[in-house]
Amino acid sequence: MCSSGPDGALAELASALNALDAEDLKSMFGPQVLDRTDALIRARNRLDAQLARTVREGELTQAAEHDGLKTMQSWLRGHARLSPSAAGQLVRNGRALEHLPVVASACADGEVTAEQVAAIAPITREDRRAAAAEQDVDLAAVDATLANVAATRPYGQLGQVVHHYLARLDPDGTEPDPTERRALSIARHPDGSLTGRLELDAVGGEKLQAALESIAQAGRCAGDTRTRAQSLGDALIQLCDSALASGRLPTLRTVKPHVVVRVDLDDLVDPAIAPGVADLGFGATISAARARWAACDASISRVVLGPDGAVLDLGRDHRVVTPHLRRAVEQRDRGCVFAGCEAPSHWCDVHHLLEWLYGGETNLENSALLCERHHTKVHHGFRVERQPDGRWRTWRPDGSEIVIHSRLLAA
Repeated sequence: MCSSGPDGALAELASALNALDAEDLKSMFGPQVLDRTDALIRARNRLDAQLARTVREGELTQAAEHDGLKTMQSWLRGHARLSPSAAGQLVRNGRALEHLPVVASACADGEVTAEQVAAIAPITREDRRAAAAEQDVDLAAVDATLANVAATRPYGQLGQVVHHYLARLDPDGTEPDPTERRALSIARHPDGSLTGRLELDAVGGEKLQAALESIAQAGRCAGDTRTRAQSLGDALIQLCDSALASGRLPTLRTVKPHVVVRVDLDDLVDPAIAPGVADLGFGATISAARARWAACDASISRVVLGPDGAVLDLGRDHRVVTPHLRRAVEQRDRGCVFAGCEAPSHWCDVHHLLEWLYGGETNLENSALLCERHHTKVHHGFRVERQPDGRWRTWRPDGSEIVIHSRLLAA
């Protein structure tokens, strides 16, 4: 017996999903997995089209009022637990498909994704539809063209086509102020780590990409297994390191910007990791082990506090690595000494082979240049050592040596 009506169709869909869930993926090999993936993507596209269509109907009929809410967007946030951005985009997709029947049909057939609909949606804004009508733009032809591009071309090209259309729709309009489109939002997590969202205009984005790419490409070395995202993340930190070390940044309340670490002396000299005992200037908390890493090439200030927290004595700053020692280390090492790394000297910290906290002397023999990434590695089990002939060797935490093969050196 065949089911009919929306409830019957959804029941059949749930039954089909249960059958899919019961399939043994481990018994499949490459082509079968790829065919299944392709079919599932098309099915997801079709479901996304039905979802956008249904949300739009709910918006038109004010269905959210049935549950005491004002908009479908608020209903999606509260009842479907979508993020505000995802809920908003779903509502905009439903509105867009209402004005783009060819795109809507391609989406319903599984040829166009929800992300592609989101890229096209800006052209359906009321003011842009009005501008198109004033210029006698054939919106049906635009709809068909965008559906074809979305179904046959890479996602990036679709965005370029949409941008080209919008630019030609108002060729004599004023050039927007690029600074109005720039934004950086940073969220701090309980462990002190950060996540962020970045929005830049084209020129600003080009500047950032050029700066990061130069560092990322120059920092590539043999055996580098970082992902592209990790490489760019390291490049961003290196860019900050270089800017802070230059001394040319604006001052913060009469003080040059720098990384501030506050830690008790007992915790600093204790070899234990001691999590959560050191505070950073912007409020994050790190371990003593991480504080020792930062103290390897830093200025140290001694502050004596009374039992009530009052400052009893403020010692003079002591620069662990003096400028003339750094110049000597740079002259000798020329760059990061970690095996396979070619980071230049101005990217590097001066690392104490035997930490000064444990009696290591601050001199040329006890010093090594290490880039930010490999300085971290050395404080997490890796080891570098300078041989009598001046050659540096690097060992992994398990004691095995990192060796650069001759064929790699020749390349």
